[in-house]
Amino acid sequence: MIAGVPARGHERELLDALQALPAGPFAGDTWRVAIVGREALRGSAAGGRWSPPGEFDVLYTSLSREGALAEIGYRLSLEPVWPSRIAHALHRIRARTTYTLRFADLASLAPLGVDGARYGGFDYAATQAIAAAAFFLDFDGLIVPSARSVAHNLVLFLDKLEPEAALHVAASETVDWVGWRRGRHGARGPRR
Repeated sequence: MIAGVPARGHERELLDALQALPAGPFAGDTWRVAIVGREALRGSAAGGRWSPPGEFDVLYTSLSREGALAEIGYRLSLEPVWPSRIAHALHRIRARTTYTLRFADLASLAPLGVDGARYGGFDYAATQAIAAAAFFLDFDGLIVPSARSVAHNLVLFLDKLEPEAALHVAASETVDWVGWRRGRHGARGPRR
């Protein structure tokens, strides 16, 4: 079992394990929620589950509309008061990659040191190590289970996308967080 990798080093065992995994092209629609006014295809080098802080730009997307809403909705729900003055847009993005790693489920991440029981938490050491090693190996992204829904996420390494790879915003709509929260909480109404 691989316990974790320092931010700038890569264990040979992890590199070998990643190279043995299924990888290939992806072509299809993905979804992303962003603050209105923020460029939909702009990545971030801030630390996240699949992005070591300051190392490379990552664009997080979901393979389902509901998955994208669940990811950002969860983050907003952590605030003491739901931030009602910030408007968000849901973008449908057509994406095409050439060399993307695929993880079918949490069980496929376990041999790489990811604890499925703690996957929804904020200890990102193992997943960031996987992402850093995948970036080092020139993969252009990862398809991974979402921590917030049954969807899968497509995490793109923007610096690794080939020139023939395409990212195109196909459609955008304003997110109705009040309706989304009401739908998630049913007749009980929103909790915050």
